[in-house]
Amino acid sequence: MSSHPQGYLALVLHAHLPYVRHPEYEEFLEEDWLYEAITETYIPLLTMMEDLRRDQVEFRLTMSMTPTLCSMLMDPLLQSRYLRYLERLLEFCRKEIDRTRLDAALHELAWFYYHRLEHCRTVFADRYQCNLLTGFKEFQDHGFLEIITCGATHGYLPLMTEYPEAIRAQILVARDHYRDCFGRNPRGIWLPECAYVPGIEKFLEEAEIRWFIVDSHGVLFAEPRPPYGIYSPIITPSGPAAFGRDMESSQQVWSAEVGYPGDVDYREFYRDAGYDLEYDYVKPYLQSNGMRKFIGIKYHRITGRGGEKEWYRPAAAREKAASHAGNFMFNREKQIEHLRGSMGVPPIVLSPYDAELYGHWWYEGPEFLNYLFRKSAFDQKTFKMITPSEYLTIYPTQPLSTPSASSWGSKGYWEVWLEGSNSWIYPHLHLATGRMIEMARRFRDSYGLTERAIAQAARELLLAQSSDWAFIMKTGTMVPYAVKRTKDHLLRFNRLYDQIMSNQIDLDFLQNCEWRSPIFSHLNWRHYL
Repeated sequence: MSSHPQGYLALVLHAHLPYVRHPEYEEFLEEDWLYEAITETYIPLLTMMEDLRRDQVEFRLTMSMTPTLCSMLMDPLLQSRYLRYLERLLEFCRKEIDRTRLDAALHELAWFYYHRLEHCRTVFADRYQCNLLTGFKEFQDHGFLEIITCGATHGYLPLMTEYPEAIRAQILVARDHYRDCFGRNPRGIWLPECAYVPGIEKFLEEAEIRWFIVDSHGVLFAEPRPPYGIYSPIITPSGPAAFGRDMESSQQVWSAEVGYPGDVDYREFYRDAGYDLEYDYVKPYLQSNGMRKFIGIKYHRITGRGGEKEWYRPAAAREKAASHAGNFMFNREKQIEHLRGSMGVPPIVLSPYDAELYGHWWYEGPEFLNYLFRKSAFDQKTFKMITPSEYLTIYPTQPLSTPSASSWGSKGYWEVWLEGSNSWIYPHLHLATGRMIEMARRFRDSYGLTERAIAQAARELLLAQSSDWAFIMKTGTMVPYAVKRTKDHLLRFNRLYDQIMSNQIDLDFLQNCEWRSPIFSHLNWRHYL
């Protein structure tokens, strides 16, 4: 790699899940979101980084790890439940190895999954003592990975502008939690849903956050117009820099029509043993109410339009991931050569994705990244992988401009999170936010039980604000769960508010709330002042 590349590539993965933890039930379907993400995305990414480090491959990756996700990864209850989930899947795979012994292709696949799950158990329990954050922190401390933060509960910040204190609390609570997890301050932030509205950067400046990401049109319509478009960051009037999302590299991975994940050799996400196999045989591995569910063992490849799905072939899929990584690298070389020629300064191509795309939705995604890092390190000299923080250290002087209001949701603004299915939540959230600010001001010098109850009220409000609930209501999956979570947190908030204001705190109720949602143990509710 020459010391002066023509430009830079920054891959940013957004690792986020809403806070789903239900100690009141022995098993809870939505907790599977976490267990699937650990098995298919987080452990494969850690394994990839371990292999790259072992082979002395120089790489750079940026990941946001949201406070809700970090809390769940550190939670002893969820850690023990994940081990139980793994044990059950391993037991299922042993049954499958026996069932498929007369079918060579399927038998091989059953063993393939068994080894993958054994590896997960070793990494999770032995290598990281059930806390994967240790692994991510290690790679950050060694300079390969930059971990950035997000809003405390992934709240949709532009819809809180009526109460700037709510935006401030989402950002400062996240900053505090990041310090608890990683022993340092975050330098960057993934604004929830990349949703930005002018003014947010004031709170980022207060939290000493140096940069954030906006969708392409946030930079392209910035005021004044930036000279290099999205291929160089812009500095906002308050100080933090905004990086624009590169559409070209996003399209190659995201797009259902032209994106890599739709290739015929890759694993088919929607065919799962939990639905494909005979009911009585899979029943012990389904929901406790007997309803079928995805159990994560998938035997088919995408194959093609119509017709019968063929068996998945891991070796062929791996080869395809290698060739797609080569194609992605070649396209970035050509893109960066062209940009360098027209800009005259080294461009940065910033490619942000949901982390769960790599592994969970696109099973071969972590393999693709593995090949991309290796090929980029050894097979080309045009660009260098970089983190946005490193880029700002090398090129601190950038044009001054204010991004335009934008998000990375459908049509680029707020529509996904504010429309017919979910607009009913906002009057309730606004009312609760006003009450939270009122309590913080009235009881700013409180201590003891009052302080504890106000902290719990803040937790309930933050959890109700999660943009995931509005998103689920709009997309139509698990809607009753999202509605119930929103209402439950608001009802608990309002009950705590009434008790605090009348100085009649019900200790049993408070303890029950704390037991259900022990997130942000050091929550500073005075951020609402």
